[in-house]
Amino acid sequence: MMDFVFELSQTVYLKTDSDQYQRIVTGILIRPSGAIQYELSCGSSASWHYDFEINVTKDVLLSTTD
Repeated sequence: MMDFVFELSQTVYLKTDSDQYQRIVTGILIRPSGAIQYELSCGSSASWHYDFEINVTKDVLLSTTD
């Protein structure tokens, strides 16, 4: 069994997003190399990211929005 850092439907934030928009984990991809990527959705957009790009808490110092 694989250990995932994040779970489907979990709310997360991208470390590099200056707006710190809330995103939802909507997919998990296991690559042939064993690398794990997470699909994050925000509104009608979705993108794939590695766990080291994701936070579970909003970075209020980086955020340009409330």
